[in-house]
Amino acid sequence: MKITLDLDELLEAKKISQAEYDKFSRFAARSTSALAFNILVAFGVIAVSGATLALLPHLSTVLTMGIAVFAGGIALAYTRLEQWQLLADICIIAGALLLGGAIIALDEGSTRSFLFVAAAFAGAGVLTQSRLLIVLSVLALFACLGARSNYFHATYSLNVKQPALTVLVFSLFSVGVYQLSKILPAAYQGLAIIASRTGVFLVNLGFWIGSLWGDLSDVLVLPDWLFSICWAIALIAVSIWAWKANRRWVINIAAVFGGIHFYTQWFEHLGADPITVLISGLLALGFALGLRAMNAKLAGKA
Repeated sequence: MKITLDLDELLEAKKISQAEYDKFSRFAARSTSALAFNILVAFGVIAVSGATLALLPHLSTVLTMGIAVFAGGIALAYTRLEQWQLLADICIIAGALLLGGAIIALDEGSTRSFLFVAAAFAGAGVLTQSRLLIVLSVLALFACLGARSNYFHATYSLNVKQPALTVLVFSLFSVGVYQLSKILPAAYQGLAIIASRTGVFLVNLGFWIGSLWGDLSDVLVLPDWLFSICWAIALIAVSIWAWKANRRWVINIAAVFGGIHFYTQWFEHLGADPITVLISGLLALGFALGLRAMNAKLAGKA
């Protein structure tokens, strides 16, 4: 268990003595030195891996490097030495990304490869208690439905080819994993919760793209206005449930995407001019104050 204390404030309030202050300061300095060492070593690992891949840009090299880095991270993690945990985590993530990228490239980005990578990331995440790997496994499932992101010069884009299916699949996924978290041992509940939250995030992305473009996939054709209405209803319903269940994270994510939904439709239909921007800014301030008050009430319930 880690506890953050302001030593200067405690000393000034005479909650601790000068001797205790000096003792705890030495502990903090030792921890900071270990952290700095791990960060420097991690940058070295990343630099060496990147340089090796640049010199030998073959998938077999990527695969081998990924296995080696991942195995090294696992070995460090199982030493149970706290000063090596940051480096272990970085090696595990870097190795998993190298492995996943190599597998997807070898199978030319097929759905099968993304499913395999999702399962591998999930298994490694459970094994190493890595929440980031769990998130990556859910994102790999997202890619199985044709989701892609792109980068052009100073431009990022998100492509959700099947927004309706994305909303349906990840709604079921999020609810199912959340229910599963209630019966899992305490050590794994956090992993299930983070998977469920990632699914909720992806559901909202599906609604967002659908509210702009509709669904024009080969499976079905749905208009954008239908997504807009269903998204608004879903956000309101989920917010009411979260309020009653005292789920602050769910309320906050619903509020964020509620704002995104509102402003997307606002500027899509009214355009961006000084008047609409002024009104939207005033509404945002009121919305932020309301959200702050809601969070304060929920914190009082906890």
